[in-house]
Amino acid sequence: MAREPGQTHRMTGGLTAEDVCAYLREHPDFLAQNADLVHHLTPPSVDRGRGVVDLQAFMVERLRGEIRQLKDQQRELVTTTRANLNSQNRIHAAVLFLLDAQNFEQLIQTITTDLAVLLDLDVACLVVESNGLDIPHVHRSGVRVVEPGTVAHWLGKRDVALHSDIQGDPEIYGPGAGLVRSEALIRIQVSSETPEGLLAFGSREPDMFHPGQGTELVGFLARVVERVIRSWLELPA
Repeated sequence: MAREPGQTHRMTGGLTAEDVCAYLREHPDFLAQNADLVHHLTPPSVDRGRGVVDLQAFMVERLRGEIRQLKDQQRELVTTTRANLNSQNRIHAAVLFLLDAQNFEQLIQTITTDLAVLLDLDVACLVVESNGLDIPHVHRSGVRVVEPGTVAHWLGKRDVALHSDIQGDPEIYGPGAGLVRSEALIRIQVSSETPEGLLAFGSREPDMFHPGQGTELVGFLARVVERVIRSWLELPA
């Protein structure tokens, strides 16, 4: 039923339209603080005079802001997808290089030299813990040997650790430590008969690796390294 002129419209909870108007006058930033309510309002299409504010421009500007935000998110998604695809292609190429090694020495050279080039990094290292015995191939192949328990000290219970904005550890990277500003450390366990080790990838870019980054690809590469080393040394799983 239509209201007679001057009739007060009683709202839910005993509020009147005048109560709402009075509240909005006392809180002029209410819609700015609760912008989502604008979608539920029917704005005037023109200025009706008498101090009535046209909300249409406000709603249009809000929609434009949402569109800009969606476009930014879309560009970020495209950039991330391209970067992930590029990383995947690099990992695939690295796996093929590992499988193409003609002997164990070439395999180790691929791990400690070629992987850095293939993955667009500055340093790639293979680190193993000493078991107190003379392990064939290790010392003459350039694999870095550390004390027992060192891998657990670096990784704790994690299989992968990513660090950004750091200074490289000479115990891991040797002379190349000065180049390293971010790193990925990935645990490897070649065989039940061998000590623990890790793959270390270092970059001069402080944010090349960072916590929260996906680790599936480097984890997969580490599993491949475990298997090809185990195959060349004829070790059990």
